[in-house]
Amino acid sequence: MQRISTPHASSIKLAPFIFYGVLAVVTVLLVRSGAYQVSPMLLVAMGMMAVIGTLMTLSRRDCVDDVFDCGDHLLVRKDGKEDTVPFANIINVNFSKNPEDVSARITLRLASPGKFGTEISFSPPPQIYFGFPPKNEIAEDLLVRADQARRG
Repeated sequence: MQRISTPHASSIKLAPFIFYGVLAVVTVLLVRSGAYQVSPMLLVAMGMMAVIGTLMTLSRRDCVDDVFDCGDHLLVRKDGKEDTVPFANIINVNFSKNPEDVSARITLRLASPGKFGTEISFSPPPQIYFGFPPKNEIAEDLLVRADQARRG
C-alpha cells in the first residue's frame, strides 16, 4: 500500500484556522490602536483578505484526507470514513494546477458513486511542475491503469 496523496492533509485543514486567527489579531490591533482612522483602507484590506481566505478554504473543502494505492484498487479516507475504489470504476483522471496557488489537485471521476460521491479530489505530494500544461506522474499512472482495468 503506497500513499499517493499528500501527507500534509491535516496541516491543510488547520491552515484556515491559523489564517483567520492572525487576521483577527491584526484587525483587533488596528482597531484598538486607532490606525484605521488614519488609513481606513487597512480595514478594507482586512475584509478582502477574509474573502480571499474564505474562497481558498471553500475550494479545498471537497478534498479527501488520504488516498492509498493498493495495487488493484485505491483506498480513500476522509474524516474517519474509508472507501475502496476499483480502477475499473474510474472513468477519468484530471490533474489541475492553479498558477497562483501552491497546491495541485487530482480529481477522479467515477462511473458509479461511492461513499464520497462520483468525484474524488485529493492533493498529490508536493513537487515542482515544469512545462505547460503541467503533468503529474501519479495522475498519468492512474489514468493508464484505470483504462487497462476497464478494458479487462
